[in-house]
Amino acid sequence: RTKCEKDETKMCVEMLASNNLVTFDGLANSSAYHTFLLDEEKGRLVVGAKDHIFSFNLLNISKDYAQISWPASPTRRDECKWAGKDLSRECSNFIKVLQPFNQTHLYVCGTGAFHPVCSYLEVGKKPEDSVFRLEPHVENGRGKSPYDPKFLLLVLLDGELYAGTSADFMGRDFAIFRTLGKHHPIRTEQHDSRWLNDPRFVGVHLIPESDNPEDDKIYLFFRENAMDGEHVGKATHARIGQLCKNDLGGHRSLVNKWTTFLKARLICSVPGSNGIDTHFDELQDVFLMSTKDPKSPVIYAVFTTSSNIFKGSAVCMYSMTDIRRVFLGPYAHRDGPNYQWVPFQGRVPYPRPGTCPSKTFGGFDTTKDLPDEVVTFARSHPAMFNPVYPINNRPIIVKTDVDYQFTQIVVDKVEAEDGQYDVMFIGTDIGTILKVVSIPRGSWHDLEEVLLEEMTVFREPTAIKAMELSTKQQQLYLGSDIGVSQMPLHRCEVYGKACAECCLARDPYCAWDGTECSRYFPMAKRRTRRQDIRNGDPLTQCSDLQHHDELNGQMTLLDKTVYGVENSSTFLECNPKSQRALTYWQYQRSFDDHKQEIRSDERFIRTEQGLLIRTLHKKDSGIYLCQAVEHGFMQTLLKVTLEVIDTNRLEELLHHDEEAAASAPAQDLPSTPSHKLWYRDFLSLVNHPTLNSVDEFCEQVWKRERKHRKQKAHLVQQVQIHQQQQQQQQQKGVVNPHTHMHAQGLAAKWKHLQERQKGRNRRTHELERAPRSV
Repeated sequence: RTKCEKDETKMCVEMLASNNLVTFDGLANSSAYHTFLLDEEKGRLVVGAKDHIFSFNLLNISKDYAQISWPASPTRRDECKWAGKDLSRECSNFIKVLQPFNQTHLYVCGTGAFHPVCSYLEVGKKPEDSVFRLEPHVENGRGKSPYDPKFLLLVLLDGELYAGTSADFMGRDFAIFRTLGKHHPIRTEQHDSRWLNDPRFVGVHLIPESDNPEDDKIYLFFRENAMDGEHVGKATHARIGQLCKNDLGGHRSLVNKWTTFLKARLICSVPGSNGIDTHFDELQDVFLMSTKDPKSPVIYAVFTTSSNIFKGSAVCMYSMTDIRRVFLGPYAHRDGPNYQWVPFQGRVPYPRPGTCPSKTFGGFDTTKDLPDEVVTFARSHPAMFNPVYPINNRPIIVKTDVDYQFTQIVVDKVEAEDGQYDVMFIGTDIGTILKVVSIPRGSWHDLEEVLLEEMTVFREPTAIKAMELSTKQQQLYLGSDIGVSQMPLHRCEVYGKACAECCLARDPYCAWDGTECSRYFPMAKRRTRRQDIRNGDPLTQCSDLQHHDELNGQMTLLDKTVYGVENSSTFLECNPKSQRALTYWQYQRSFDDHKQEIRSDERFIRTEQGLLIRTLHKKDSGIYLCQAVEHGFMQTLLKVTLEVIDTNRLEELLHHDEEAAASAPAQDLPSTPSHKLWYRDFLSLVNHPTLNSVDEFCEQVWKRERKHRKQKAHLVQQVQIHQQQQQQQQQKGVVNPHTHMHAQGLAAKWKHLQERQKGRNRRTHELERAPRSV
């Protein structure tokens, strides 16, 4: 998780390239690339941002993209500013709605500087049409787009637009709207905290209830403040709501209001031994994974916590069976001396409130035909008493005491040699992606979560606000405030060059094909293919390739030499490729076959990143082996030869090196190890007691290198100019001695810079070869 500095462009490019990333860094006058519409048929990703709409090529988002500018009018921007809003952050047109309208157009809406607007975007019928044009007609976007750009919006367009948003300038009247269709617009009850209590919408999905389309329901996911009496003090609750798609409102009561709206609480908590659960209530995102039964998708939900005690995130899974059971259970009712919430025990009118009017249940043709007592009951009892608990009654992933929180999730169902696996891609608020696979241990209700990778996808820490997964392109697309990024779903080459390493990775996308760790194709028939996601056991998978793997193991073993100074400290870095491997360190004296395990004590500290030796002694010279152990399989990752130099010897070497440098040109220096050591930089580095001072030292080295590059570019430019002047003078038959002398001076400076750079390159080379010192 490295922050890329603006003046270290090359380093940024190399870091992002190592993740096989393609990035669109955004426009100078835009931001908030948060609204995504994936169109795999046309091979495009349409993105809504501040004052702009983009169309990206799914193959490579940095090439062949189109853009449309759609800013708010100057009048609207002025009105927004006069109303006390931030001109740069709020008073623009933030695109919040991108939905297919017909075969040739999209329906698009934006905040319009706190004056929501909508229009139609022509995209053509076929990919080769190359049409991307915003229609000039603009209509009022109230009830379709939020006023405030910081509010999330849920939208589902199925001939009619379903939107959860604020309906006023102040952001107080939140509602779930249905507009655009042939029916009259409809919304939730206004200013009733039992229905919606300052909600923040996350997602909306259409899920069939039966084989009869009249029973189809819209499910909404949001978080809101707990209802009065539901919790002591202010608290946030995660919710799932339901609506009937054919709800037309009531006849005398709830006219043009939903009559089938119900909501229930989503629980995502870690059960405590003392009976007090740790709750994750801040619902951030949901993803529906389809199954063979379209009526029963599996719901993945990402949560964070609003707790002041700890910072954490979790992922919970829910089944539609459990959700429907709660909506068929008791309604929440306020009763008793303390007016607390209890399950309703009285008579429930027929047909049951929340039931869709259809021939399946009750035989009512429309909600306008429902009896008054049904509508009245629905108005006063929108909440269910029982909550929805996750599968296995606990989260499948919990992350606490880390420097990030989850923001987004998408899931891919991957076919592997030993079955199907769900691979989760989880976005964070610092711009990283966690790639996690769910592995059933005994049954579907007993899952093991294996972290495959953790990748940085943006040049600086920024929250991931949008994610779309293309199974056709095998790519993941990510949106943030600063731009859009594209990454492959699989990067098999990072798992090493041996069968054992590939097997231990347990990545369903990858398998050992006899030569390398490569993409797994279920239809391919290769006898040498090796993959074991459930157990990750290389001893059984790669035993017949043992000799070949040993050869590959030698290829991947890192063999380094590092020098340390007596009484200083040093750090031997060793990071196994697998997130689950345990590392062990062994020490071996030079010219001695005996090895001994290094245990943590006052001088030797083992960390996840390597081995820290706090105070070096002369006897610490020798060979250090870093070994990774996973599933009973041991592999040597790193061999470090450490040479400890005593202080007196170091001073002699420094003195000798200075004399040699002064008496001989840089190109004539001998290439012995004593002269290749970067003594000055090394001595400065090992004498620094803290990591902060090491960072400051490295920054000084980088600044020195940048200064040299600027000097080099300036001298090259001057030399070229003087060469051109000399050529022109020679053609005219004129020779200027001053010009000749100046050119000689430039050449001397150029030679001096080159000689200095040769010395720098030698030191830099040694720095890359050796583990970093502290």
